[in-house]
Amino acid sequence: MSLLFRNRSVEKGASNRGRLPWWRRAIMVPVHHVQQAIASLGELWRNPFASLMTMAVLGLSLTLPSSLYVLVKNTSSITDSWQQASEITLFLKKELKTSEIETFKTQTSLSDKVESVRWVPKDEGLEQFKEQSGFGETLDYLSNNPLPDVLVVIPAENYRAAQQAEALLLEFQNKREVEHAKLDIEWLNRLQAILDLIEDTLGALALVLCLSVVLIVGNTIRLNILSKRDEIVIMKLVGATNAFIQRPFLYTGAWYGFIGGIFAWVVTLLLIWWIESAVLTVTNLYDSQFQLDGLTFGELIAIWVIAIGLGLAGSYLAVRRHIQSIEPE
Repeated sequence: MSLLFRNRSVEKGASNRGRLPWWRRAIMVPVHHVQQAIASLGELWRNPFASLMTMAVLGLSLTLPSSLYVLVKNTSSITDSWQQASEITLFLKKELKTSEIETFKTQTSLSDKVESVRWVPKDEGLEQFKEQSGFGETLDYLSNNPLPDVLVVIPAENYRAAQQAEALLLEFQNKREVEHAKLDIEWLNRLQAILDLIEDTLGALALVLCLSVVLIVGNTIRLNILSKRDEIVIMKLVGATNAFIQRPFLYTGAWYGFIGGIFAWVVTLLLIWWIESAVLTVTNLYDSQFQLDGLTFGELIAIWVIAIGLGLAGSYLAVRRHIQSIEPE
């Protein structure tokens, strides 16, 4: 006997609710919903191959955006750690005396916007330049040291991001003792722009894939409705409402999302596990402690909820359009 006709007996029982106490009516409503949900799952079990194919397509459609989300999340964490390493270089005026430099260094280190200050004397800077430039003894012919004294400033934690560090750079640039201030943060801005592009692309791709899931589920439910057209006509002839007829199909869509979400879990976790081995190989070569962050429990639940919501949305669009259009002649 068809699922719709089995559910008809439930509706007959529901028609007698007016003669039942209120507390029994309150209990019967969730019981009827549970019965229809289990019956819908049994209907899917009768066509396991077709049902699993739809669920797998739904799960795989959610796997790509969830995997890209993991990529963006890890890229963001790397960017944050690089931003924490930003430092400001202050080239001091050459006419400053040693006492003035020490005073300025002390004043700078006392600021709550600064974590630490390191003074690189011009003589030390010249020696470093000799070693790194390759000119060596050629620089010994200079009559005087052309390099200025330098202060290397590490911003405090709250001032290490790009915008805050740039504001601090302008503040130092206006100091009387500073000839020129430099912050190598352009590459961070470029990296942030690339990350924003990836996030926007991820959002657009996720939207398109979610829409495809809704259309796939909606088309599957539509075919299911058309295959039961005669049963639906008979149900309406005996007085069944559209809401009652629609309910099993809505539960079918929810089951598609429920099990499709589990597919998305499994495939995404397998992809992360596969990629993590490659990441560990690269980080070992560079002697890095970086570890790939996977999906948290809350993020997995979010994927599951999204999958169920998409399944319900697809089935709702199908039943609202097609069941109302089926009427006895």
